[in-house]
Amino acid sequence: MYQSVHGGDIYNESLKKDPVGILDYSVNINPLGVPAGIRKALQKAITDCVKYPDPFCRALRKKLGASLKISPAEIYCGNGAADVLFRLLAALRPKRTLILAPTFADYEKAAVVAGSKVDHFILEPEQGFTVTSQILKAITKRTGMVILCNPNNPTGLLISKTLLLKVLERCKDFGTPLLVDECFLEFLPDWEEYSLLDVLDRYPNLIILKAFTKIYAIPGVRLGYCLTSDANLIERLYECGQDWNVSVLAQAAGVAALDEKEYLIASRALIAQERTYMIAQLRLIGFTVWEGTANYLFLRSNRGIDWKDALKKRGILIRDCSNYRGLGPGYFRVAVKTRRDNRKLIKYMKDIVKNALINGTN
Repeated sequence: MYQSVHGGDIYNESLKKDPVGILDYSVNINPLGVPAGIRKALQKAITDCVKYPDPFCRALRKKLGASLKISPAEIYCGNGAADVLFRLLAALRPKRTLILAPTFADYEKAAVVAGSKVDHFILEPEQGFTVTSQILKAITKRTGMVILCNPNNPTGLLISKTLLLKVLERCKDFGTPLLVDECFLEFLPDWEEYSLLDVLDRYPNLIILKAFTKIYAIPGVRLGYCLTSDANLIERLYECGQDWNVSVLAQAAGVAALDEKEYLIASRALIAQERTYMIAQLRLIGFTVWEGTANYLFLRSNRGIDWKDALKKRGILIRDCSNYRGLGPGYFRVAVKTRRDNRKLIKYMKDIVKNALINGTN
């Protein structure tokens, strides 16, 4: 039976309680919740649900283009970033795809579905799971596509823009598309300094993947998009699936989201503050914590505790990263939430350690 490898399965019967009562640290969603403007837009758009959605997301792409200072013609919208990802691989059909390990599982899945062989650039724990310049040697004339995540998932670590530009040039030399997933980048106050958006028009082989899901806390709505100056690729994306892949509700939510400037400022400030708090607290408990830049933290347990199961019994979900390629038992990822929720998580973790010491199971 097919099983999802992702976090966020609050509907699993094994939880044996109302999903509303679950504190879900296994997914990385803005802890401030859905902005008021998006809520109003969704309610208003209900009356338009009797109509088919605009297959070209014209209003959304126009407003998004103005926000990003690019042409709407360089934007393709989809039913979440994952939908766009699978369409991209279906449209490009590379013979070989280079991805990081560990990284988001759907890159490999989308490549395999498209018939591509997958090569992995292994991120070494001895080097702090950072992407080094050695990746340039891994890109050869046989490489049909390169997919990078910035900041990477699950580590939360950034790839320097200097190195990204070198990778982009290397890919250009071989005529290789480079997909950079920036879905978590907007949690950084200075995200534009790390984005490749400013060179989009200079590199037709560049594709940037983004989403409204995480930063605006609307994973249940499903809305993502990609940016590229390759007009032929945009055309092929429309050809690689159904026309009405972005619902009326999702398009309305996206248009409204672009007005939520104060919400973004507050979100970034909260994440920065709480990430610092959580790093310190988790280290006191005994975790090795990598200082990521996103709204989640990557950590390793040095204790013989089944953290996923122990926290699940207390109504908290965390992401067990042992199924990520290149990782094993003891690696976890936790979201960054509000101080109230974070204190609850830390308290339960301390209680679990205390009980383990008493019972001699640590």
